[in-house]
Amino acid sequence: MYHLTALVTCLALLFYFVTGTRVARARAAFGIKAPAISGHPDFERIFRVQMNTLEWLPIFLPSLWLFAIYIGDTIAAAIGLVWIAGRIAYLIGYSNAANKRGRGYGIQAGAAIVLWLGAAGAILWRIVHA
Repeated sequence: MYHLTALVTCLALLFYFVTGTRVARARAAFGIKAPAISGHPDFERIFRVQMNTLEWLPIFLPSLWLFAIYIGDTIAAAIGLVWIAGRIAYLIGYSNAANKRGRGYGIQAGAAIVLWLGAAGAILWRIVHA
Protein backbone atom coordinates (compact mmCIF):
# COMPACT_ATOMS: atom_id res chain seq x y z
CA MET A 1 0.00 0.00 0.00
CA TYR A 2 1.04 3.56 -0.64
CA HIS A 3 -0.56 5.39 2.26
CA LEU A 4 2.30 7.81 2.82
CA THR A 5 2.59 8.72 -0.85
CA ALA A 6 -1.19 9.21 -0.96
CA LEU A 7 -0.99 11.52 2.05
CA VAL A 8 1.83 13.55 0.47
CA THR A 9 -0.24 13.79 -2.73
CA CYS A 10 -3.12 15.21 -0.69
CA LEU A 11 -0.76 17.70 0.98
CA ALA A 12 0.64 18.80 -2.39
CA LEU A 13 -2.89 19.34 -3.71
CA LEU A 14 -3.80 21.23 -0.53
CA PHE A 15 -0.78 23.46 -1.07
CA TYR A 16 -1.94 24.14 -4.63
CA PHE A 17 -5.43 24.96 -3.35
CA VAL A 18 -3.91 27.41 -0.85
CA THR A 19 -2.01 29.16 -3.64
CA GLY A 20 -5.28 29.52 -5.53
CA THR A 21 -7.03 31.11 -2.58
CA ARG A 22 -4.08 33.48 -2.16
CA VAL A 23 -4.54 34.58 -5.79
CA ALA A 24 -8.26 35.17 -5.23
CA ARG A 25 -7.56 37.28 -2.13
CA ALA A 26 -4.82 39.20 -3.94
CA ARG A 27 -7.17 39.93 -6.84
CA ALA A 28 -9.59 41.53 -4.38
CA ALA A 29 -6.88 43.37 -2.45
CA PHE A 30 -5.22 44.86 -5.55
CA GLY A 31 -8.33 45.31 -7.69
CA ILE A 32 -7.19 42.93 -10.42
CA LYS A 33 -10.33 41.73 -12.18
CA ALA A 34 -10.33 38.37 -14.01
CA PRO A 35 -9.10 37.53 -16.58
CA ALA A 36 -6.29 40.06 -16.03
CA ILE A 37 -3.07 38.57 -14.65
CA SER A 38 -1.03 41.73 -14.28
CA GLY A 39 -1.31 45.16 -12.81
CA HIS A 40 0.42 45.17 -9.44
CA PRO A 41 3.81 43.57 -8.73
CA ASP A 42 2.65 42.03 -5.44
CA PHE A 43 -0.31 40.39 -7.19
CA GLU A 44 1.87 39.19 -10.05
CA ARG A 45 4.29 37.43 -7.67
CA ILE A 46 1.42 35.71 -5.84
CA PHE A 47 -0.05 34.67 -9.19
CA ARG A 48 3.30 33.33 -10.40
CA VAL A 49 3.65 31.16 -7.27
CA GLN A 50 0.36 29.48 -8.17
CA MET A 51 1.21 29.12 -11.85
CA ASN A 52 4.71 27.84 -11.17
CA THR A 53 3.27 25.26 -8.77
CA LEU A 54 0.82 24.20 -11.48
CA GLU A 55 3.67 23.94 -13.97
CA TRP A 56 5.57 21.57 -11.65
CA LEU A 57 2.67 19.33 -10.60
CA PRO A 58 2.72 17.27 -13.86
CA ILE A 59 6.41 16.57 -13.27
CA PHE A 60 6.16 15.99 -9.53
CA LEU A 61 3.05 13.84 -9.14
CA PRO A 62 3.79 11.10 -11.69
CA SER A 63 7.42 10.98 -10.58
CA LEU A 64 6.32 10.70 -6.94
CA TRP A 65 3.98 7.80 -7.68
CA LEU A 66 6.33 5.96 -10.02
CA PHE A 67 9.09 6.28 -7.41
CA ALA A 68 6.74 4.91 -4.74
CA ILE A 69 5.71 1.98 -6.91
CA TYR A 70 9.18 1.04 -8.15
CA ILE A 71 11.31 1.97 -5.12
CA GLY A 72 9.18 2.48 -2.03
CA ASP A 73 6.39 4.37 -0.34
CA THR A 74 8.30 5.74 2.63
CA ILE A 75 11.23 7.22 0.73
CA ALA A 76 8.93 8.60 -1.99
CA ALA A 77 6.81 10.30 0.65
CA ALA A 78 9.89 11.73 2.39
CA ILE A 79 11.19 13.20 -0.86
CA GLY A 80 7.67 14.44 -1.61
CA LEU A 81 7.66 16.31 1.69
CA VAL A 82 10.95 17.94 0.67
CA TRP A 83 9.24 19.04 -2.56
CA ILE A 84 6.38 20.58 -0.57
CA ALA A 85 8.84 22.30 1.77
CA GLY A 86 10.60 23.72 -1.28
CA ARG A 87 7.29 24.98 -2.65
CA ILE A 88 6.55 26.64 0.70
CA ALA A 89 9.99 28.27 0.71
CA TYR A 90 9.37 29.39 -2.89
CA LEU A 91 6.01 30.89 -1.88
CA ILE A 92 7.52 32.78 1.05
CA GLY A 93 10.54 34.01 -0.89
CA TYR A 94 8.75 34.99 -4.09
CA SER A 95 5.91 36.65 -2.19
CA ASN A 96 8.46 39.00 -0.64
CA ALA A 97 10.62 39.66 -3.72
CA ALA A 98 11.28 37.99 -7.07
CA ASN A 99 14.97 37.60 -6.30
CA LYS A 100 14.18 35.61 -3.13
CA ARG A 101 12.56 32.65 -4.91
CA GLY A 102 15.76 30.79 -5.81
CA ARG A 103 16.29 28.67 -2.70
CA GLY A 104 12.76 27.27 -2.69
CA TYR A 105 12.87 26.69 -6.42
CA GLY A 106 16.14 24.79 -6.10
CA ILE A 107 14.85 22.61 -3.25
CA GLN A 108 11.67 21.59 -5.06
CA ALA A 109 13.41 21.13 -8.41
CA GLY A 110 16.05 18.94 -6.76
CA ALA A 111 13.38 16.80 -5.08
CA ALA A 112 11.46 16.40 -8.35
CA ILE A 113 14.63 15.47 -10.22
CA VAL A 114 15.52 12.84 -7.60
CA LEU A 115 12.02 11.37 -7.87
CA TRP A 116 12.13 11.30 -11.67
CA LEU A 117 15.66 9.90 -11.91
CA GLY A 118 14.93 7.31 -9.24
CA ALA A 119 11.72 6.20 -10.94
CA ALA A 120 13.26 6.13 -14.42
CA GLY A 121 16.33 4.28 -13.15
CA ALA A 122 14.25 1.68 -11.30
CA ILE A 123 12.02 1.12 -14.33
CA LEU A 124 15.00 0.68 -16.63
CA TRP A 125 16.64 -1.66 -14.10
CA ARG A 126 13.56 -3.88 -14.10
CA ILE A 127 13.36 -3.86 -17.90
CA VAL A 128 17.00 -4.86 -18.28
CA HIS A 129 16.84 -7.48 -15.51
CA ALA A 130 13.44 -8.95 -16.39
